[in-house]
Amino acid sequence: MIKPKIITLSLITILTVNAQHMKYPTTEKGAEKDDYFGEKVTAPYRWLEDDQSPKTKKWVNNQNKLTFEYLYKIQYRNQIKDQLKELWNYERISAPFEEGEYTYYYKNNGLQPQSVLYRRLTAGGKEEIFLDPNAFSTDGTTSLGGISFSKDGSLAAYQISEGGSDWRKVIIIDTNTKKQVGDTLKNVKFSTVAWKSNEGFYYSGYQKPKIGSPLSGKTEHHILFFHNLHESQSKDQIVFGGEKTPRRYINASVSEDQRYLIITAANSTSGNELYIQDLKTPNKILPVVTGFTNSYEVVTTDGDWIYLQTNRDAPNQKLVKINASQIKTQSPKWETVIPETKSVLKVSSANTYLFAEYIVDVHTEVKQYDLNGKLLRTIDLPGLGQAAGFSGKNNQKEIYYSFTNYIYPSTLFKYNTENGVSELYQKPVINFNPEEFESKQIFYTSQDGTQIPMTLTYKKGIKLNGKNPTLLYGYGGFEISLLPAFSVPTAVWLQNGGVYAVANIRGGGEYGRKWHDAGTRLNKKNVFEDFISAGEYLIANKYTSSSYLALSGGSNGGLLVGAVMTMRPDLAQVALPAVGVLDMLRYHTFTAGAGWAYDYGTADDNKEMFTYLKSYSPVHNVKKGVCYPATLITTGDHDDRVVPSHSYKFAAELQEKQSCNNPVLIRIETRAGHGAGKPIDLLIEEIADKFAFTFNNFGIKELK
Repeated sequence: MIKPKIITLSLITILTVNAQHMKYPTTEKGAEKDDYFGEKVTAPYRWLEDDQSPKTKKWVNNQNKLTFEYLYKIQYRNQIKDQLKELWNYERISAPFEEGEYTYYYKNNGLQPQSVLYRRLTAGGKEEIFLDPNAFSTDGTTSLGGISFSKDGSLAAYQISEGGSDWRKVIIIDTNTKKQVGDTLKNVKFSTVAWKSNEGFYYSGYQKPKIGSPLSGKTEHHILFFHNLHESQSKDQIVFGGEKTPRRYINASVSEDQRYLIITAANSTSGNELYIQDLKTPNKILPVVTGFTNSYEVVTTDGDWIYLQTNRDAPNQKLVKINASQIKTQSPKWETVIPETKSVLKVSSANTYLFAEYIVDVHTEVKQYDLNGKLLRTIDLPGLGQAAGFSGKNNQKEIYYSFTNYIYPSTLFKYNTENGVSELYQKPVINFNPEEFESKQIFYTSQDGTQIPMTLTYKKGIKLNGKNPTLLYGYGGFEISLLPAFSVPTAVWLQNGGVYAVANIRGGGEYGRKWHDAGTRLNKKNVFEDFISAGEYLIANKYTSSSYLALSGGSNGGLLVGAVMTMRPDLAQVALPAVGVLDMLRYHTFTAGAGWAYDYGTADDNKEMFTYLKSYSPVHNVKKGVCYPATLITTGDHDDRVVPSHSYKFAAELQEKQSCNNPVLIRIETRAGHGAGKPIDLLIEEIADKFAFTFNNFGIKELK
């Protein structure tokens, strides 16, 4: 193990930059009101929803000017930035995957804006660059949004995202010559690419919104198309969706044997329908399951047998198989292959084996089964943490997986599916010594008695004196599980004496569907109470105090921070809501936001749902005369998932009503979206700003 070079900030005395005498840019107030079930709700900052208007752009420029003037005065900002650069500057390689005669993998030499896709002949050959996203744009803000290969590997279709937008273009290339084939496809969004032999592929898209800008206008009906390589996109055939079968989210896959087209269709982020078409004896698309009560995902196929992962009658998921030949004439019999257990299940496949990844108290356990559900072995992992991968083609004997936790940099292993032997494939050479840190899991009690897991990571020898800078992170939504993972920003926070706490609150998927549902709709406040209780635990046990506690979260986690800081403004000194859903009365009127209604409900549903949403909506719960935490809101003006007007309106409310000297600033990245594909240089700038803002508002004059 390489002995780390721990970088510390110079022990200099600085004056804390604060908000005293800070003059915020003027934010004009309008007189608009909305009527919900007879109750009038004012909307003074509705004009900020027009992201393309000159007035909004001027407001963005003025806010950024104030924010960066403040941040640049923090003397250790550049030193934190240098720490991030130095630690991030190590080679990172993805798990390899086989396509045709080649093995492909992503690699970043350290500080490249985007990772580069390399390949080499599987039989043995020289490494070559296959696709370099850094050449897509001069500033690194155009990213590779995914790639899909034809069955023989001779063709590839890759998606690009410009400025972080969810709207994608698809470019097809000949993998031998690397030259483009046919049209560049446009208006692609939330899409897989599923090849049908070499004749073309299935993909999904929306029509560009007629009302509102391309970045904020509502997108309703997803459409599944088939693109023939020999024809223009304008002639692409509608396969499913659109006006005839309107669904908000539609995606397709083609089985590895090229026999089945598999279509999933959904109207929200929870629950989906499943359809199938036999491509060898073409007939109409047949429903396997209709309705949106449960989720269904095809894991693999074996002749007539289709293997499905589902939460139907199994909140923690199970694996079943059905016989496709029965679908035409009768309801197929469902046979359980891997039954539900008390731990949440996720199944993948390779070499005609099944790999069951279980979440056991927020850590991964992996078991290998045959296609009949016979347990072959439990796979030994390096420790407690998160393992991912365990997938490959049906004839692929050797596969790859990664393992990581908060102090274990992501490491690749090669796994022999026949004998169960793992061997180290690639260990990162990074200036970080795990032996200097401790990461442990505790359980704390939420307000209703529920036991919530939380992982605490910090330098060994920490003093429990209530003065440790602490970053409390959470998400709590959409059945997403926060499993342990190493990150450079977290490592830098730890090296500077910080405590990093991750609360696995309800609304996530750590304990299955019941855990998720306990944090949705009229139960959503459980999520916020869980997070508040996490902060109270840290304070009561003297890991930190309110004066040294920062709340952090992004997207749905941005809502979490916004709701908690308005419910309990005394809990923390700093709040860092990122790309947050902050206007809960109107979130469903932008882009595909209506698809989040399973988690949130909407203000249009009924009076009870409206009243509940209004009671915690951050934009609607900022009150005059209250001292709110020092707040740095972050967003991107190209965010077309959670539109930036959420953050704009929240900032305007806080700046108007803040009653103390704690600053309220908004940092708006003008070259990025929701976060995916953001180049490393922009990430480093943003994280340095967040950390500098946080330490500064803790009143810390020296960093350890």
